[in-house]
Amino acid sequence: MLEIRLDHTQGNFRLNVAFQGAASGVTALFGPSGAGKTSIVNMVAGLQKPDAGRIAVNGLRLFDSARKIHLPPEKRRIGYVFQEGRLLPHLSVRANLTYGMRLTPKDRRFVEFDPVVDLLGIGHLLHRRPSRLSGGEKQRVAIGRALLTSPAMLLMDEPLASLDPARKAEVLPFIVRLAREFAIPVLYVSHALDEILNLAARMVMIREGRVLADGDLEALLSRSDLQPHLGRAESESVISTVVKEPEDAFGLTHLRFGDRILKVLSIDAEKGEPVRVRISSRHVAIALEPPSRTSFLNIFPGEIREMVDLGGPVLDVRVEIGCSLWARITRKSLLELNLKTGQPVFALIKSVAVSSGPSDACR
Repeated sequence: MLEIRLDHTQGNFRLNVAFQGAASGVTALFGPSGAGKTSIVNMVAGLQKPDAGRIAVNGLRLFDSARKIHLPPEKRRIGYVFQEGRLLPHLSVRANLTYGMRLTPKDRRFVEFDPVVDLLGIGHLLHRRPSRLSGGEKQRVAIGRALLTSPAMLLMDEPLASLDPARKAEVLPFIVRLAREFAIPVLYVSHALDEILNLAARMVMIREGRVLADGDLEALLSRSDLQPHLGRAESESVISTVVKEPEDAFGLTHLRFGDRILKVLSIDAEKGEPVRVRISSRHVAIALEPPSRTSFLNIFPGEIREMVDLGGPVLDVRVEIGCSLWARITRKSLLELNLKTGQPVFALIKSVAVSSGPSDACR
């Protein structure tokens, strides 16, 4: 269990937050620049001392103002991956990887060199210097260096922010894999929701030094009051699924959530693999009866739980189908169908309108 309670004032900015994270897996800190995210991870790492509060990782107290505990950074057993790799330029990749590992007592090492190298796909880089690495390769080496200290916790402060889209796509799968294969908590800082959707099961939304909301990622993304803070042009639904059938005769992948099956265009995933699916509200329709002849392949019975008036000719409707699903409809449709909260309806989703990506955060 990750426990964080911090109170700190610096100039005109006050940070006052309290939240918990899982004992393993990724907890994401999400918010705009200047919200206080980096200050939080620096305090967890011991690089900045809060005025008051408590920081504990799986029972190990790193900071406790009431008990006058303030462990120095080297005693906290925390791996830190920064925005830039910060590799030592005069050392080879191998030497960079083992730099912190050598400082970790042997009886505390639980992460081995070869598995990390294999996991990150950097075996062919071991004899190179950092100047001969791409941006994505540098970040993979930086992640490996942090893991090889056998940390009690891993901090990642916008590790993909300095990379172009191609390099981000290169590094992200490795972060997904490490979250699955190493049973340590990861605190991941980002203002890019796309990254968090592929990584985290839990999210803490930070704004102006306060916790705006925290909890299960999908639950937060379904809340209408948080939509303005997500940086999205429209509402989206996020559903954790498991691959039931990788590809049928029509090139569709069948995904199971609860006792229901969602059909999407073929994705690169194996049977039983968890997949997180994103569905735009404008690609969901509502019907009072199940249509008998339609191009929609996904038709789910549900119940209207919430209606959000956006002003103008459209509004968003949240339908419960075993999970929350947002639909954007016109005001004309609302009146013609006489839709009301609590009303049973059918939600229609086009397979071509679903975007998906593997995520080990999904359950």
